[in-house]
Amino acid sequence: MRSLLLLLLFCHVSSPVLHSLKFFLTASTGIPNLPELVATAEVDELLVGSCYSNKRLEVKQDIVKSFLTMYPEQLEWYRQQCYHVLPNYVKDLNNLLMRLFNQHGGVHVGQMVVGCEWDDETGEVKGFVQFGYDGEDLMELDLNTLTWIALRPEAVLAKLLLDANKELGKDFESTLTQIFPEQLKKFVDYGRSVLLRTELPSVSLLQKTPSSPVSCHATGFYPHRASLVWRKDGEELHEEVDHGEILPNHDGTFQMSVDLNLSSVTPEDWTRYDCVFQLSGVKEDIITKLEKDRIRSNWGKSEIRGC
Repeated sequence: MRSLLLLLLFCHVSSPVLHSLKFFLTASTGIPNLPELVATAEVDELLVGSCYSNKRLEVKQDIVKSFLTMYPEQLEWYRQQCYHVLPNYVKDLNNLLMRLFNQHGGVHVGQMVVGCEWDDETGEVKGFVQFGYDGEDLMELDLNTLTWIALRPEAVLAKLLLDANKELGKDFESTLTQIFPEQLKKFVDYGRSVLLRTELPSVSLLQKTPSSPVSCHATGFYPHRASLVWRKDGEELHEEVDHGEILPNHDGTFQMSVDLNLSSVTPEDWTRYDCVFQLSGVKEDIITKLEKDRIRSNWGKSEIRGC
């Protein structure tokens, strides 16, 4: 298990204060043309590497590629983990989960997320390990007691088995509280000029039809810690708004949007609304006023871009 967790070395960090390191493992059965195992590494929600049980390893970010060029023995070690260690692990995991749920076949998906967060101002470290099965939470590790918490009745037996494995608990503890934070600090220092950058987005107002909500869309920002809200008379709105998720762009930046329902707003009141984008580490906000001639739509061509 320790070797599996050390695969998180693929990751690097990009936050000026809080750094997160996550590794996602997805094991599936009964799904044609899909690898039995898909493992991905993320830093602050940014995909940096992936591994597949069909002996395919991908590195997504230039900073990781340069690190592996400098240390080629590490790349070979990762290949061994991806090609040999993980396939055996996922086989054992699938067998255990299917026994817990008294299943003998069909389509099933087991998931694990493991990683840590490190605050470079306070030095606080938080590690976590969570298991899920068929879309529902199953178990998580309590690092304070090194015992497992069963989140579903079917997981009680697995909890007892894992609690009895004291060596596994200690292995998780050292990995999550020592090894991972050390790697985070190492990569912060290694790629500081790239990883700690900030990029402001372009901000547009979008609307599909005259009766559709107006979407405030920000794209091209970095890092991912950002907020996007609608305001009325300077006060943030919590009703009649729909917040979207922060999503990655192909170039390593991020995008997000928030919709505003204007069905009950008179045209005279539009000027009372604005959209505000805030990026962690940047003092000035990008404010976009709600005006009809600034909206891009399927029925018009106007737009606004923040800079």
